[in-house]
Amino acid sequence: MEGHPQRRFIEHAVISLLEVARDENEADAWRLVSGCLADISEALEVFRPRRAARKITVFGSARTQVQDSCYALAEQVARLAVEAGFEVMTGAGGGVMEGANSGAGCDHSIGLNVDLPFEQHANRFVSACEGRLLFFRYFFTRKLFFLRESDALLVMPGGFGTLDELFECLTLIQTGRTPPIPLVLLAPAGDDFWCQWKQSIHQVLAERQLISPEDVDLIVEASCAEDAVAHISRFYRVFHSARPGDDRTELLLNAPIPRELLPRLNHDFADMLDEGAIQAGESVDDSGLMYPCLRLRLDKRRVGRLYQFIDHLNGLELPDSPALDRPAVRVPQEAIAP
Repeated sequence: MEGHPQRRFIEHAVISLLEVARDENEADAWRLVSGCLADISEALEVFRPRRAARKITVFGSARTQVQDSCYALAEQVARLAVEAGFEVMTGAGGGVMEGANSGAGCDHSIGLNVDLPFEQHANRFVSACEGRLLFFRYFFTRKLFFLRESDALLVMPGGFGTLDELFECLTLIQTGRTPPIPLVLLAPAGDDFWCQWKQSIHQVLAERQLISPEDVDLIVEASCAEDAVAHISRFYRVFHSARPGDDRTELLLNAPIPRELLPRLNHDFADMLDEGAIQAGESVDDSGLMYPCLRLRLDKRRVGRLYQFIDHLNGLELPDSPALDRPAVRVPQEAIAP
């Protein structure tokens, strides 16, 4: 690996494996290590050539029937997401997941399956998609790649598994362990599934100060497919991505913020800062592309406030720029190495 740009990480990984080999003889332990590495290797291979387009993950019940309005809504929202330039990821199962893969079509679907004793056979709309279906050995490696590769989360009514995914994502977002991405709750018009859930969260958690009041803004509720896709697209109008650090956070942007707006931003959002001020600059993403950015020392307990800040940025009237019209583009195709 001489000359490899990530040689330091490779060396640390090899050292960790050698330390496990020195101390661990049980077959179960090595089955775990081998399975994890296989899951990661196979997933990286699938996602490596698909970095350009942003991906929307659709969660929902595997038990939803084809005649259910949620199934039709999953098809519609996936179809609109593809028309807007996004790809669609699901857990590859039936119900809502099948509806989403049906709407997205084979060329724009990705399925992250997991071995279960029941319910989790890959649906026909993604199982025939060559190179777009993954089989994970473990739930935790599957969850890792859902969060790592998702640019938006769209959650439809479901049971324990769906709510588990929702709360896991909320926890990682709220604690800053995953960069900001939009999280949309979607149910058919007239279905109060999420309305009741959000009301309970607000009354039980926010009013008892078990979460910050603005944490409710980590979630957006939609009652139609158009609104869900429009919200996700708007989230990436000005905001491109975030690069969290130990001492400061960089918000990469699709267009620069005029410096004359900085005093007002600092005044209106001073409460989300740990110290210092919001500053404008430039930074590079993981592909080495340069973007305008805002740097700030975020109070890690105010992630909900950060979402409000991103929403404010996305609503600013800025000079026309091609990048503002491409919210579904994560990395320009020409920047991806062959």
